[in-house]
Amino acid sequence: MKGGSGISVEIPRMTVSDLPRRAVTRSAKLATLPLGFAGRAALGLGKRLGGKSAEIVAQEVQQRTAEQIFKVLGELKGGAMKLGQALSIFEAALPAEIVGPYRATLTKLQDAAPPLPVATVHKVLTEQLGDDWRENFLSFDDRPTAAASIGQVHKAVWHDGREVAVKIQYPGAGKALLGDFAQLARLGKLFGVLLPGLDMKAVLSELRERVAEELDYLREAEAQHAFAQEFADDPDFHVPDVVAANEMVLVSEWMDGTPLSRIIAGGTTEERDLAGLLFVRFLFCSPARVGMLHADPHPGNFRMLANGKLGILDFGAVNRLPDGYPKAFGQLTRIFNEGDMDTVVAGLRREGFIRPDIEVDKDALRAFLAPYVEPTAVEEFTFSREWLQNQAASVTDLRPTNVVRQLNLPVSYVLIHRVHAAGVGVLCQLGTTARFRDEVIRWVPGFIDDPNGEPVPLT
Repeated sequence: MKGGSGISVEIPRMTVSDLPRRAVTRSAKLATLPLGFAGRAALGLGKRLGGKSAEIVAQEVQQRTAEQIFKVLGELKGGAMKLGQALSIFEAALPAEIVGPYRATLTKLQDAAPPLPVATVHKVLTEQLGDDWRENFLSFDDRPTAAASIGQVHKAVWHDGREVAVKIQYPGAGKALLGDFAQLARLGKLFGVLLPGLDMKAVLSELRERVAEELDYLREAEAQHAFAQEFADDPDFHVPDVVAANEMVLVSEWMDGTPLSRIIAGGTTEERDLAGLLFVRFLFCSPARVGMLHADPHPGNFRMLANGKLGILDFGAVNRLPDGYPKAFGQLTRIFNEGDMDTVVAGLRREGFIRPDIEVDKDALRAFLAPYVEPTAVEEFTFSREWLQNQAASVTDLRPTNVVRQLNLPVSYVLIHRVHAAGVGVLCQLGTTARFRDEVIRWVPGFIDDPNGEPVPLT
């Protein structure tokens, strides 16, 4: 790919509807969170002096804190949205009236990303590829075929006649994303009130590092190429290979197919079942086969191809797992199914899911984990929206004893959790029925006994 001239080009930032995008505005919006909490804490002290019980006052403060957190996060994009996605398991533990507007805002953001003006697209391509960038293409469609949080995709024909997808990063996207995390990092104490078991500082630091990786299209190209090589001629999966790349432009082979979102909206039972099974198989087998986990399982990133394969796009977010899935993940799932909660709790502490100063009710923990482990305990399982709603309803509680709010999210599991939480959501939208346990047995280390038939101890 031809390089640019090296001269810095000032490119105007795009306008994103009525959402706050300017750094000063975004910082001011985020700054309202700790100020609001300080006011609520002072109000709470006054109520205690006035005779209200400490527990009631604490719940009121937590309720209002939660309302403000999700209101502000819902008004922002970028880093705030990434944080909200990562905290989905904790979001499920909060009442619908608090997070409902937040979820609605995120859905609107994801569905309505405005395209860059054509002139700006051409400026980015000139900066990144040089004044003669058009020589790389036989044709280039100025209309984007897709748009996301940090970039958009154009269809083109490469100079050798291949149809390609040209992914272009929005100018200023990186600065806005990383600026969000700089602001969010100041809110650790606030989240501590809402989620006392969570090490928010460590989670934010991990997310910031992963987001910085997503902004580097050369790194994404490296990951995509590794997946494409591993799954070349695979009977189940197809990954379009990389044609060319630099820091802000990624050119890869074009892939047609039916988006998973369309299967969700109107697919047959057979199509839904096959899509869900292949979706799970891909997520579970990738760490073992590629040493990486695709960490953005959004329906828009998957296609069902005419030959029955599952096509996969967008490798900006990957979790590098050179040794495959953590063995403890499979071991704890197996031990939970065997009913040994003492060992499960000890293992969760060892992995960092329960911090040393936190005590949890084992029965409450069992009740919370049971539905999510259930697909691994039966030969065949059906995911449904109703099932997921019932699980969320069972943990919607702002009391300090709510076991979900007492759990931590270790940094090594941040992206794994993001994948599992989002993946379960996709499966419930599909309503898939399949033998998911077989996929866990095949691909997740520690879940089955050793070859001699003896249980493998928790390490």
